[in-house]
Amino acid sequence: MKKKTNNRASLLAILAVVAVVGLAVGSRLMVWNGGDHAQQAAIGGPFTLVGGDGKTVTDQDFRGKWMLIYFGYTFCPDVCPTSLSVVASALDKLDPAQAEKVVPILISVDPARDTPAVVKDYAHAFHPRMVGLTGSQEQVSAVMKLFKVYAARAKGGDEETYTVDHSSILYLMGPDGSFVSHFAHGVTVSDLAAALTKTVQ
Repeated sequence: MKKKTNNRASLLAILAVVAVVGLAVGSRLMVWNGGDHAQQAAIGGPFTLVGGDGKTVTDQDFRGKWMLIYFGYTFCPDVCPTSLSVVASALDKLDPAQAEKVVPILISVDPARDTPAVVKDYAHAFHPRMVGLTGSQEQVSAVMKLFKVYAARAKGGDEETYTVDHSSILYLMGPDGSFVSHFAHGVTVSDLAAALTKTVQ
């Protein structure tokens, strides 16, 4: 009897661990696949950065607008230009009135080289309405943490030519600043435009 009791206790303990792990994995998947509001709140939040004119910009400056945010850097050889070109083309496919509700934003993950003026000019090269934001390393690290963004300087190169390994995801944030959806690297212009047309109201 004692042996059976011990076996049952062990089984219950194992099931409890499996349940906890399952919930943890499920929560992470919910965040990235459009889960409920509680899970969506895990991505995004209040941030303070610097705009192209050198003035402070916060998330509050975009209230009432849909933010389409991308984290990248101006020295990026291919991934960033590809993603930002998709954003620009998708916006141009929207009805003008609907497009006006969306603010495309590039947040630099390389503040050491990406000054406010540099990021501004780079962003505008892709779309006249695209906003370029940067800041101190502390400010950038803080907003990267809020959006679960990965970025790290790659090996090799000097202080002018190094590259940065980083995640490549587009984040769509609602008019209230809350997370709505995300788009993985490789999303097509047509698919992004269709998603924005359906979601942005």
